[in-house]
Amino acid sequence: MRCLLVIFLALPMTTWADAHIRVLAASCAACHGANGNSVGGTPVLAGLERNHFVLQMQAFKSGVRASTVMHHHAKGLNEAEIDQLADFFAVQTRVTSSSPMPLGSL
Repeated sequence: MRCLLVIFLALPMTTWADAHIRVLAASCAACHGANGNSVGGTPVLAGLERNHFVLQMQAFKSGVRASTVMHHHAKGLNEAEIDQLADFFAVQTRVTSSSPMPLGSL
């Protein structure tokens, strides 16, 4: 375990920042899908214009935009993390997927 920690800490700063943002983005996947490609129910973040993402996250963080859970997530992010997440999601390829099969068709 110590060896992995030493290797991880020895990575260049850009790799550390990339890894940190990938971890944050992965936590978004629970609701917004892998790499921001939601399959329904929540907005698709993949390919979203970065300034729109930033403005929405700032609105959640300040409480201007109401939400059931997003204000909690946004308050846990600093401005640099919001900017980096905006950059991350802006370059993701938006994937159009079909909706899951309706329950009645099983």
